[in-house]
Amino acid sequence: MRKIQMVDLKSQYARIKDVVDESIQEVLETTAFVNGPKVHEFQKNLEQYLNVKHVIPCANGTDALQIAMMGLGLKPGDEVITTDFTFAATVEVIALLQLTPVLVDVEPDTFNIDIEAIKKAITPKTKAIVPVHLFGQCANMEAIMEIAKENNLFVIEDSAQAIGANYTYSDGTKVKAGTIGDVAATSFFPSKNLGCYGDGGAIFTNNDELAHAIRGIVNHGMYERYHHDVVGVNSRLDAIQAAVLGAKLPNLDAYNKARIEAANKYDVAFKDEKHIVIPFRSGAQDNHVFHQYTLRVTGVDRDALAKYLNENDIPCGVYYPIPLHNQKAYLDERYNEADFKVTNQLVKEVISLPMHTELDDDQIEYITTKVKAFINE
Repeated sequence: MRKIQMVDLKSQYARIKDVVDESIQEVLETTAFVNGPKVHEFQKNLEQYLNVKHVIPCANGTDALQIAMMGLGLKPGDEVITTDFTFAATVEVIALLQLTPVLVDVEPDTFNIDIEAIKKAITPKTKAIVPVHLFGQCANMEAIMEIAKENNLFVIEDSAQAIGANYTYSDGTKVKAGTIGDVAATSFFPSKNLGCYGDGGAIFTNNDELAHAIRGIVNHGMYERYHHDVVGVNSRLDAIQAAVLGAKLPNLDAYNKARIEAANKYDVAFKDEKHIVIPFRSGAQDNHVFHQYTLRVTGVDRDALAKYLNENDIPCGVYYPIPLHNQKAYLDERYNEADFKVTNQLVKEVISLPMHTELDDDQIEYITTKVKAFINE
């Protein structure tokens, strides 16, 4: 059996080595390292794949979130509602722009932002909602968009973990994650479903005016060289990273399919285990593309399980061990522990198992056998 990796980028690279190497070599030979042809080519191809009017590449996913908020013209003191159970980048950029983060609880099944909690958190100062498609599963965007419309709020999708996922509306219409809200941000960090070999990110929108604003912001506020029309930042996608992404994009659906198939096998192995709650899937299978395969373990010492797995050469992760409302940087007297019952429970129970495109049956059998051995000892 091959050594088990949390994310096996080496084996994935081996499958596409010739295409990736050729694409990178083109950049080296043209020396167009910043905003070169490979960046524009990838941008256009991703627009076609997502069926979105505008993709604006940038340096990383955190920048993508920040720039999206800057493009919307949010002002210091404006309240932005987002989830308590996610990576800190989501709330980090809100605070960085001197906006007011409003953290709310999540659903116990999908782990995505709770719709009723959003409604309760809205005040006259609320200007935006940031749903996170956590672990690769789309949030309830139909309900979120209705709330936003009723309250005249922006919706900024954090799609860093769900590129390629399909959201299905109640009428059966399917659209890609990240193309529903006013604007979306994604990350191309190497471990993502579509990852480069360094940092990278992008912003998506169907709004022409917003896209124009964002294109200036990512490039020092310039639309014409040395003419700085808006306050901007320096956040551009490296051409070599664009070359890698361009080589991998045609494989994205196959990558996501492989993740879903691996998740199905995990599900079958764990379905009768009373101390294990397998990932819930809302709607069609392609609504969840399994950036992570995250279990809940009940009546079991989760941290002891993680230690046992590591001792047996099975990497695992706890995403996320501390709720954002309890992080030192984001403490706020407005928060009441009673409002975060689900998140406070999840941080004690969740554990993520290896999940990537190269998982094979022998590895999955070994992983699941060891998990069950610990659970049932």
